[in-house]
Amino acid sequence: MAPKVLLLFSFYLLGSIPFGVLFAKMKGVDPRKGGSGNIGATNVMRTAGKTMGLLTLISDLLKGGIPAFVGKSLYGPEWGFLFGLCAFFGHLFPAFLKFKGGKGVATATGLYLVLTPLPLALSLGVFAIVLLLTRRVSLGSISGALSMPCFLYLNLGAKTLFYFSLLISSFIIIRHFSNVKRLIAGQEPRIF
Repeated sequence: MAPKVLLLFSFYLLGSIPFGVLFAKMKGVDPRKGGSGNIGATNVMRTAGKTMGLLTLISDLLKGGIPAFVGKSLYGPEWGFLFGLCAFFGHLFPAFLKFKGGKGVATATGLYLVLTPLPLALSLGVFAIVLLLTRRVSLGSISGALSMPCFLYLNLGAKTLFYFSLLISSFIIIRHFSNVKRLIAGQEPRIF
């Protein structure tokens, strides 16, 4: 059990690495002080440029994907979800940023890419449709998060993975609360 506990803690620390802040600072910008104040790829793109936003996206995807791959390979898919969940919570509540992190969409996507690619593809389809119709990343992210547990349940019927996805989706939606308030007020910025 000791190696699993060590890996759980290690993947939380991996998730805690604020790649968005690190990449944006290479451009002399702190994304927490501009745009939406979020450390994720969308706000890094707005505050530090497309290249830094893309690097943030890839890094945050890997945050979720690497732990999921290790867990699945060593102990099975439930451990993949558990290791990925540690990285996800590390991203949301990073030890290196006084537990004030991002929204977890890209980190969760990396986890799902490794463990449940077909439900993820369907959920990304929902995200893309909503994004194209509204031009708002936050609304696409919320819609994708809402759809993921449904697609996962229909595709796999694996109750444990379904419950993990409900937990992840709930936190993603909660973290988008400020976006929901701006959406209701008609003040949420469009991406294009």
